[in-house]
This record gives sequence, C-alpha cells and structure tokens, in this order.
Amino acid sequence: MIKELNAANCNPDYIKQINDDPDFSNPAFSDNDEVIAAFQKADDKPNEHIFGVYDGDNELTGLFLFLISEEERYMELLVCLCREESAYRELFDYLQMNYPGFQVDFVFNPENVLLKEILKEKDAYFDEEQQQMLLTDRPVFVDTSGIESLSEQYKEQYFAMHDTDRYWTGEKVAEAEERFNVYLAVDDGTVVGYLDITKCFDENEPFDIVVMKQHRRKGWGRKLMAAAIEGNRPKKMRLHVDVGNRPAIHLYESLGFEKVKGKNSQTVNWIIPE
Repeated sequence: MIKELNAANCNPDYIKQINDDPDFSNPAFSDNDEVIAAFQKADDKPNEHIFGVYDGDNELTGLFLFLISEEERYMELLVCLCREESAYRELFDYLQMNYPGFQVDFVFNPENVLLKEILKEKDAYFDEEQQQMLLTDRPVFVDTSGIESLSEQYKEQYFAMHDTDRYWTGEKVAEAEERFNVYLAVDDGTVVGYLDITKCFDENEPFDIVVMKQHRRKGWGRKLMAAAIEGNRPKKMRLHVDVGNRPAIHLYESLGFEKVKGKNSQTVNWIIPE
C-alpha cells in the first residue's frame, strides 16, 4: 500500500535505520539530520511529495521524497529510503499508474542494487557514476578576469550554448534567480563558457559547467570555478564529477576540493510509459 504523507508521518527512527546502511544511504546529504530536515521542509513546498510504502497498514517498508512538476511532466527523486525489493516494485507500479509520460530523474547511492536492477529492467538511461568532492578551507588564488555574472547583455548567448538535454535549461536557470547563480566566461564580448551553481543551500553545488571546445585548455574552467567558490563564501560547497574524468578531478583538487569516500552517486533518467 502506498500513501502520500506529510512530515509528521515520517518516522525519524526509520530514516536513521535505512540511511545508516552504507548500501542504502543518501549521498546528497551529509548526515541523518539533513535527511530528516528535507522531509520536514517538504510540507512547505507544494511541488515536493512524500510517499510511504506499507506492508499492511502499519509497517513502513519504503519512504521516498519526490519533486513533481505537473506542468512540466517532470519528477526528481530527492530522497530514497528503502531496502525491500517489493516496496520498490510497488512504487514503480504506482508511478506508472499515476504519472504516465513523465520524465523521472533518479539520483541515488550506486550501491543500491535493488533500485539499480529495476531501472535496468525499465530500460532507463544511466549516466556515469559520480564522485562527490568537498571544498576545504585551503585558500587558492586564481585570476578570474573575464568572468562575469549573467546579465541581460549575455542572456541570448548563454541560452544558445546551454545544455538542453536536461530539465534545467538555460531559460529555466535564469528564471530561478532564488536558486542559482550563473557565471560566464567572456572573451572579447563572446560567451565561451558558463557555470550554473545553486545558491540557496547551506552547502551549494555547481550544477553544470561548459566551455566551448575551441576555448578549452585556456584556463576558463578554472576561472569559472574560482569565481563560483568566491561568490559562494562563506557557505560550504561540494560537487560531483564522473569517476573516470581524471582531468576534472585534478582541476578540482587543485582548487581545494577533496574526495569524499562513500558518497558517490548514480543518476538515471526514466520516461514513464504512457
């Protein structure tokens, strides 16, 4: 049985029990208190929905927090707390019945083989596993000349080069001023790269970084990251990078980031069949 819940129905003991399991913990959160806070804040966010899976009327076997945009026909799994295959299958049946045609982004612990195997059965699209890195307090000086914040002057260039293969297009990022900062690499009046980074959390994260192919290996990626780091202070910062992208990992380490063990994440996209 699946029920839509509010924060008061989310058992903290259950949350801690599942999130303390290294195979089912949630890599996007530093500790159990952050996970519990995510559920508590959901009551004040109309687009966030909590689903509980129950064996009978009382035994909770799965707890999930989703961002759902009915208008955009988009869903994002924000928190996943479950280690019962039957509960996952019941959740997928529920999603197929109630949200046909929606795009769903799952971000979860790559050690969670139960969720991973079901998504493989559904022919979902898997991104490469990502390594989490955390910014240390070690100061690093980088010349950030040529980096500007997004302005009306450069919006059209930014939109034109922005990645469109994701929910957060350039237009949506620009509209969400309360959620994102955008930094641009500008070379003689031309936008040659950009970096989108969240700004509304205690610990923010670069969301997308792109440098045009013909302008790579000229230090623009380093400049963009350095500007974002300075603009984010005194808040904390973390990021995720493909585990096989050694040049990017080296860049981030040179800027003061360190790898966080046990916090890798897997992103998977699934289109729910009509």
